[in-house]
Amino acid sequence: MKYRINSFVVFLILFFGFKTDGFTQEIKDYLPKPKNGNIYVVAHRGVHNGIPENTLAAYQKAIDLGCDFVEIDIRKTKDGRFVSVHNETVDAYTQGEVTGKVSDFTLAELKQLNIGKRVGPAWENERIPTFEEILKLCRGQIGIYLDLKEPDVKAQIDIIKKYGMERNIIWYIPASYMEAIKEVNKYCSTCIVMPDPGSKDNMEKVVTEVHPMVIATDMGELSKDYMKIAKKLNVKVITDDKKGNIEEWEKILKMGADGIQTDDPEKLIQFLKDRNK
Repeated sequence: MKYRINSFVVFLILFFGFKTDGFTQEIKDYLPKPKNGNIYVVAHRGVHNGIPENTLAAYQKAIDLGCDFVEIDIRKTKDGRFVSVHNETVDAYTQGEVTGKVSDFTLAELKQLNIGKRVGPAWENERIPTFEEILKLCRGQIGIYLDLKEPDVKAQIDIIKKYGMERNIIWYIPASYMEAIKEVNKYCSTCIVMPDPGSKDNMEKVVTEVHPMVIATDMGELSKDYMKIAKKLNVKVITDDKKGNIEEWEKILKMGADGIQTDDPEKLIQFLKDRNK
């Protein structure tokens, strides 16, 4: 009897040990199911039609619409804080009233800039958001497509881990920045890197070296041959649109891409809903 119990315990340990390993692998290879059919919708700089781009308001609108990801651009301030600003300078955000590089301003100085009034008086209180403010807003509601403008990978991962969002962020990094890609994998084994290989001729080399679940591209590179290679390599593809119209989106879907980054996510979602009907 004693022998049977011990054998059974060993069986349970071995059984669930294998199951645990499989479960771990399943988590590692997992991306959430798209909310709008079979394609991911990425709101480029948030939903910024009539809303200041790269602001909490633009990201909240993407949440409200049911987008899968918001694209954010991370830059570093003079005092070492991370903020979301697309350009290297603040000039376009302030209509030239204040000029200079983001890196030349402290966070407090950037927070004084009225970046909403260029869009309209309703947005007078919108300010440049910190990385932490974005994570707090998006956590549990929407994924983040992180465009790594200025790599400081270890510091950025430390912030992400505080919010437990390692699995909710896809890191857009051109393959030419391979060291940054490797840094993400080094400091965060559960983080999701999304390299952009550039030409389809680079895809196999990049995928073999990095083993990503998803890669990024644009309409200059996307083609049937590109998607054929991607499917063979078992990676998903998220592409930037260019024209942002129904004809182009139909073309993207027919090629077999898995996601679209667009400046008009509301229109794209409606198109997908109509198409699914």
